[in-house]
Amino acid sequence: MSASAIVMMIIAIVTVWGGMAVSIVHLQRHPEDPDDE
Repeated sequence: MSASAIVMMIIAIVTVWGGMAVSIVHLQRHPEDPDDE
């Protein structure tokens, strides 16, 4: 694999896993209340 392909792969992995980590931290700090309807 070329260097540019490796860089793009690393950026994609950091974007996906970083977004998931941020969302988990956000949900732990601000848990959603269940809707009682």
